[in-house]
Amino acid sequence: MTPNDIENMFTRADGDYVFARWGRPIAPIVFGVDDATLEVVKGAVEAVARLARLEVAETDAELGANLLFFFFRDWDELRAVPDLGELVPDLPDLVARLQAADANQYRGFRFDEGGAIKMCFVFLRMDAALAGMAAEDLALSQVVQTVLLWSEAAFGGKSPLAVLPDNDATVLRPEIANLIHAAYDPVMPVAARDKSHALRLFGRMPRE
Repeated sequence: MTPNDIENMFTRADGDYVFARWGRPIAPIVFGVDDATLEVVKGAVEAVARLARLEVAETDAELGANLLFFFFRDWDELRAVPDLGELVPDLPDLVARLQAADANQYRGFRFDEGGAIKMCFVFLRMDAALAGMAAEDLALSQVVQTVLLWSEAAFGGKSPLAVLPDNDATVLRPEIANLIHAAYDPVMPVAARDKSHALRLFGRMPRE
């Protein structure tokens, strides 16, 4: 990855550079899946958390759970989730926009006073595309996209995952793994708006 590649990973559609990472332990909860899939999602959370040097907790002292995954078949199902409107005040408008766009996924973030991520909710409408993915691949891909505040286009053209040619195993792309690890270097800020931050990340990436 070049410094420009890294910069693009956190540059919004309006041209602003916006970086944020978690500033507290992750306390995940998963809705709408069976026990087997629940274990897959939790395994993905734990794997990415180890990479990022993040603690995985049972509960968050302020929020209870702070990383929420919702799996469902139709966007309208979100309207019936008790108390979800308190976490997502614009829920009816959001659902309408996602339905109009025929979207199959959405991630929303909340931040603390210092700009660090303090909550993320992941909505996954299990259409044919998502249902056709292996549970392990879907879980890992989604968790990776919650560990940092990536730009909207960060993975639009290329998945964060790759398939190993020798055994067809799906893994996190090494450059993405290295970038996540660098982003959670203890000396790096939890949030940044200056593009020079990308150069600092580049300086912490391993060299071949």
